Amino acid sequence: MKTEIIQSLTNNFESYAKQTENGVEFWLARDLQQLLGYEKWDNFKEVILKAKTACEMSDHEVSDHFAGVGKTIKMPKGAEKVIDDFMLTRYACYLIAQNGDPRKEEIAFAQTYFAIQTRKFEIIEQRLLESERISARRKLADTEKELSGVIFEQTGNDKNFGIIRSKGDKALFGYTTAQMKSKWKVPKGRALSDFAPTIILKAKDFATEITIFNAKSNQMRTGYQISDEHITNNQSVRKTLIERGIRPESLPADRDIKKVERKLKSDEKKGLKNAKSLDDK
Repeated sequence: MKTEIIQSLTNNFESYAKQTENGVEFWLARDLQQLLGYEKWDNFKEVILKAKTACEMSDHEVSDHFAGVGKTIKMPKGAEKVIDDFMLTRYACYLIAQNGDPRKEEIAFAQTYFAIQTRKFEIIEQRLLESERISARRKLADTEKELSGVIFEQTGNDKNFGIIRSKGDKALFGYTTAQMKSKWKVPKGRALSDFAPTIILKAKDFATEITIFNAKSNQMRTGYQISDEHITNNQSVRKTLIERGIRPESLPADRDIKKVERKLKSDEKKGLKNAKSLDDK
C-alpha cells in the first residue's frame, strides 16, 4: 500500500472519530460503513453482527462497545426519516475490521489501524495505572514518616513506630508483616508496601492518616494508646474492604515498585529523545 494512500486513509479515519460528553472516542457505524468501502448498509450490518458475537465471546459487554442510536436523514420534499446507527468504540471498530472483507483495501488498512490504536490506548492506560501506584506509594511513605514524627513528639520514643506499623499490618491483613512478605515473596530487606497493589497502599495510607489525626487531637502520650488507635483504624479499613468483596491478604503482590519507577523513567527519556529527534529533522 502506497504511503500517500496510507496517509489519506489515516486522515479519513481520524477525522470521523468523535468525542462523547464523557470524553470517550467513538465512530458512527454509518460513517465507518463508507470508510470501509461498503455500499450497502445490510451487508455492513452483517459484519457488525459478527463483530458483536466476537465481542461477546471475548467476555466484553456488547452494549459498552456497540450502542444503538437513531440517525435522522433528509428525504425528498423536506421529509425526514430515522434510520438505525451505532456508536462504536475503538475496540468495536477493531472487531468490525477483523470480520470485514479482507479483499478490500480499506479493511486491510483498518485492521492494522485499529489494532495499533487499541494497543496504544492500552499502553497509555497501563502507564497511568503505574503512575498512580507510584504516587500512592510515595504518599504512604510520607504519611508513615509523619506518624513516626508524631510518635516521637508525643511519647519521646520513635522506636515504637516499627512495632505500631507491624500491628497495623496484622489488623489489616490478618497476617503479620513477615507472613505477608513470605506470602508475596518479598525479597529480604525490602518493604512490604513496595509490592502492594494500589488499593492496599491507599488503604494503609487512609488508616495511618486517621491514626495521626486522632493521636494529635486526643493528645495520646503513650505508644500503647497510639498502637491501639492504629490497630482499630486498620481493622475498620479491613472491614470496609471485605464488605466490598476485597480481602487484602488474598490479593496478589504487584510488581516491584522500584522496577516500575525505573521503567517509567526510561520511557520518559526515550520519549524526550524521540521528540528531540523529530524537532531536529
